[in-house]
Amino acid sequence: MRQGDFTQVAKHYHNRPAYSPMLLSKLIACINDTQKPLENLQIVEVGAGTGKLTKMLSEFGMQVIAVEPNDNMREEGITYTKGTNIKWQKGSGEETGVQSGIADWVIMASSFHWTDPAKSLPEFARILKDSKASESRAGGGQYFTAIWNPRNILEDSVFYEIEEEIKHIVPELARVSSGTQNVKKWEEILLSTGDFKDYFFMECDYVEVMDKARYLGAWHSVNDIQAQAGEQRWKEILVMIESKIKGLDIIEIPYKIRAWSVRKA
Repeated sequence: MRQGDFTQVAKHYHNRPAYSPMLLSKLIACINDTQKPLENLQIVEVGAGTGKLTKMLSEFGMQVIAVEPNDNMREEGITYTKGTNIKWQKGSGEETGVQSGIADWVIMASSFHWTDPAKSLPEFARILKDSKASESRAGGGQYFTAIWNPRNILEDSVFYEIEEEIKHIVPELARVSSGTQNVKKWEEILLSTGDFKDYFFMECDYVEVMDKARYLGAWHSVNDIQAQAGEQRWKEILVMIESKIKGLDIIEIPYKIRAWSVRKA
């Protein structure tokens, strides 16, 4: 498995956690600073994966265009969001394929770290509506948000034990975005190209309840560990995880939802 290629894990992505509805509602209130009716807001989610966040955004009543480069992930997303008004298309953070100047909000969920910000940020600014026209209306503007839902791994928890065992099995492991390792200076990165300004940050706790099958399914969707561990060590990791949770019927997993947002300059 190649790191960053989600073809083989797409079928497991439905097991992944959601995002906090409370935090999303606060974010929407912030980006909708001109107080448009939500049905009039055009959202572009880039790197939409299999539609976990996409469907949540649509349920708020907003218009959503979902952009996803991986064919398998996109097909899973189309199936998952069937019956909604979400429009899916192929594209990447650097080349969305979206028409210029149509979006009120661009968002990436657990995926902005895979892009080249020097190319993706200007691309997001291109597809956002012109901010100048809205500045006279109480400082309104168009926004980009990068959101993640890393696990909130606490010491003395089974999740901490699992992480420590994984480090023992794959000592050279470098996680891409999970947990406390997501420590990049996103404020500096989001402002680095000059396309955006007025940075703000939101964070909240969130708990997802899973049974054992879904919890193991969520691990099967993890690309970076599988790619770095190799087949044999990955099998060892899965056996270890199963042994750690064998006495649990329900697994309550704490997450820390984090969102970095900027306004089009």
